[in-house]
Amino acid sequence: MQLHDVWFVVIAVLWIGYFFLEGFDFGVGILTKLLARDRAERRVLINTIGPVWDGNEVWLLSAGGATFAAFPEWYATLFSGFYLPLLVILLCLIVRGVAFEYRAKRQEEHWQRNWEHAIFFTSLLTAFLWGVAFANIVRGVRIDADMEYVGNLTDLLNPYALLGGLVTLGLFTFHGAVFTALKTVGDIRTRARRLATRTGAGAAVLALGFLLWTQADRGDGASLVAVVVAAVALAAALGTNLAGREGWSFTFSGLAIVAAVAMLFLSLFPDVMPSTLNEEWSLTVTNAASTPYTLKIMTWCAAVATPVVLLYQGWTYWVFRKRIGTQHLAPSGGH
Repeated sequence: MQLHDVWFVVIAVLWIGYFFLEGFDFGVGILTKLLARDRAERRVLINTIGPVWDGNEVWLLSAGGATFAAFPEWYATLFSGFYLPLLVILLCLIVRGVAFEYRAKRQEEHWQRNWEHAIFFTSLLTAFLWGVAFANIVRGVRIDADMEYVGNLTDLLNPYALLGGLVTLGLFTFHGAVFTALKTVGDIRTRARRLATRTGAGAAVLALGFLLWTQADRGDGASLVAVVVAAVALAAALGTNLAGREGWSFTFSGLAIVAAVAMLFLSLFPDVMPSTLNEEWSLTVTNAASTPYTLKIMTWCAAVATPVVLLYQGWTYWVFRKRIGTQHLAPSGGH
């Protein structure tokens, strides 16, 4: 395995980590409207992810930075061709972060309500658009001989990509509902489990349809194994959720996301962005990669920094591991 292959795997792992972690806090953001009955319950939901949501986004920054440094041609084509949807995602992430911080700065009801609306809509839209983007990457787009995207926005809104968006939206909502059940007490915990059953069943149907479609178009033996793992994990997540075993349910829902994203990267390799105009014009791990010297330096830097980041983030989750409920809220109406 050469260094450009290693960095393809590294980038895949970074995206898997991002969707596993940010997936549940996107889901919690969506649940602020689907599950919470009043402002107190919305505060509980937001507080479950308050200490960790910004740390989860480190995985996105790392994935983007690694792509820029390891595969500059991939980065250039992706960000120029997907400019508008990626810009919308960026704006949503900015507004969402501001909403978390500003919501409790004033006590007026309309102020907090507006920022809570922002959390819901930016979480929902971002969860959907990530699925659309990755579905198009795997399916392939209109790339010419100069490695440039020559399609338009409507080309990205094809049935396969829209299904991919619904899959990430459904899986993240299910993952968030299971996380909420794991992190809360009382009535909200019970209702989160019930909602997880409904959203999980719908997400499972959509995900299996999407993964089987991908397998039929681009899959091989390795990707088929990932499809099977995702299907078994989703079934186990639903079963353990019904049994009230939130910890196991969260583990399995996370495993389903890991397997689904891994399946997409397995289907993609050795391409990084297939061309639908001519297979010879596709971007691959070879023709889109940086020089071996650049990849070597990156490998040493990653070997030093990665354990530190993992230890710090693991410590954060350990510190904030306890369940919360409305009885734990401060009376001020803030965080």
